Amino acid sequence: MSPLSSGLLGDLDPTSDRAVFRQIADQLRDAIDRGRFREGAKLPSEAELVDHYGVSRMTVRNSFSILQGEGLVHAEHGKGVFVRPRPPVRRLASDRFARRHREQGKAAFIVEADTVGSHPQVDSLEVKEEKASQDISARLGAVRRVLARRRRYLLDGQPVEFATSYLPLDIARGTQIAEPNPGPGGIYARLEELGHRLDHFEEEIRARMPSPDEVRTLRLAAGVPVIHLIRTAFNTEKRPVEVCDTVMAADAYVLAYQLPAT
Repeated sequence: MSPLSSGLLGDLDPTSDRAVFRQIADQLRDAIDRGRFREGAKLPSEAELVDHYGVSRMTVRNSFSILQGEGLVHAEHGKGVFVRPRPPVRRLASDRFARRHREQGKAAFIVEADTVGSHPQVDSLEVKEEKASQDISARLGAVRRVLARRRRYLLDGQPVEFATSYLPLDIARGTQIAEPNPGPGGIYARLEELGHRLDHFEEEIRARMPSPDEVRTLRLAAGVPVIHLIRTAFNTEKRPVEVCDTVMAADAYVLAYQLPAT
């Protein structure tokens, strides 16, 4: 029995002022929200929807375009339209930089990958000294030049974020932080070994649509936004010792926080 003959979708309302393609999108969206089409499930084909609703293929395609623009579905050429998976990684802010992880030789990304049983990778690595931008300079206490570490993170071969860490040269130059592989625990472990015991982090987060370059780098589907996060790490002397500028695929993460009640 086909999905359409089992009562998963209703009929159009000919008295409605809402455009037909929007009504179809509404019904498909509702079916997804109710779990009638689960993550990874294939939606009815264009031909099935044309037959069910008595509309043109262009009308159905316009309905699919709405759902793609909302990031609910993605199209695979020659295969069909599928419900996009929910974010696989729960990123718990209060735990990801816990010292115990560094002491175990694990950077935050590895900890998160282990939690969801995924294989973590880092590629597109670039490490170089460069002039600090006005914003990065201000965040690091008016430094002029920084060590920049650029990298892309992948889970099971799929890019999920890319980040650039900026560190003052008087801290990072000539250390393992300036090497392609900073060693177990990542750069935060090396900072603490250099005497910069971390005290706290400050994060600024915003959501936005990606640039064309970000779409290519993260292989984003149409309609998927990004999370732009800027984090500053402070040592116990309240000195900013690193700024990390991160762009994340919004469909790959859930950002979770624990907030004090006092």
